[in-house]
Amino acid sequence: MKDQIIINLDQELKKKNMTSKELAARIGITEANLSILKTGKAKGIRFNTLASICKELDCQPGDLLEYDNEEYQQ
Repeated sequence: MKDQIIINLDQELKKKNMTSKELAARIGITEANLSILKTGKAKGIRFNTLASICKELDCQPGDLLEYDNEEYQQ
């Protein structure tokens, strides 16, 4: 396993009882782009998009993004 960033967006959406469709509409991105982010297939995220997600979900960036490094798990 290599180092990776884990996206916890689904968990935050569940906490707020919000759908991906609703979040996408609120922050002004397509559902397809939000899906790419949720599945971890995005190459990056703009800070303004991250800030918009955090604002709508009332969370911090660290609630959404998690660094997973196999070295720390041994």
